Amino acid sequence: MASAVHLPDDLAVRLAVEADRRGLSVDELVAELVADRLHTEGDDPLEAFIGCGASGQHEPFDIHAARAKMAERKLAEGA
Repeated sequence: MASAVHLPDDLAVRLAVEADRRGLSVDELVAELVADRLHTEGDDPLEAFIGCGASGQHEPFDIHAARAKMAERKLAEGA
């Protein structure tokens, strides 16, 4: 896929310098940076770690499902 991105000159220079430092093309570096920012569900190691201690709950806990359920409840309550 091809995309055009308009960057401020100083950011474009910093991007080119970093790509050169890493031995990558600017396109490769941009793709890497975008992929790093667009985590898919379950990819966040910090989120996976939080709450892994002894909670007394023995069944698996799906934080994403719990958040969705809470959001639905708040929406239904008009909050």
